[in-house]
Amino acid sequence: MEIKKEDIKFLYSEEELQQKVKEVAAKINARYLDEEVYVICVLKGSVMFTADLVKYLTMPVKMEFIRLSSYGSSTTSSGKVNAVDISLPDLNEKNVLIVEDIIDTGLTAKFLRDFIDNNFRTKKTEFCTLMDKKCFRKTEIEPDYVGFEIDNKFVIGYGLDFDGNYRNLPYIGYVEV
Repeated sequence: MEIKKEDIKFLYSEEELQQKVKEVAAKINARYLDEEVYVICVLKGSVMFTADLVKYLTMPVKMEFIRLSSYGSSTTSSGKVNAVDISLPDLNEKNVLIVEDIIDTGLTAKFLRDFIDNNFRTKKTEFCTLMDKKCFRKTEIEPDYVGFEIDNKFVIGYGLDFDGNYRNLPYIGYVEV
């Protein structure tokens, strides 16, 4: 399957995204106040969202990056999570905020939650996602902070890709698959 830019239908504008990022950041700021937070960016999809989000966080922030993968084909989850790079510092007694681009099946989020729970005794571990696609959920996991709830759409742009392309779009679009 090939996607051309003209195949992409508009979903959220750059302005809508920035407004939502500010709203989510305000909720996180209210929760943590001046407590230090380790923000874990799940690469590659959440890099744009994470970069924008941390600009609006007012507490001390330490950023970490991990790479997980669960996509088998370009548009569907394989059902198996691969830990490409999951090296993290000592998170014992730390506040941890995991930032995802999208939670659909929940398998990646559950894998990461289990990994952190099995390796650290954090003070608090929470999930933040730009988009929550509950219609695909296969696990009992709910994010603590959600930008948008979306239905069954294959979304691209603002960090999300199709075969490595279109991450650089400043908006989020979707394609019919």
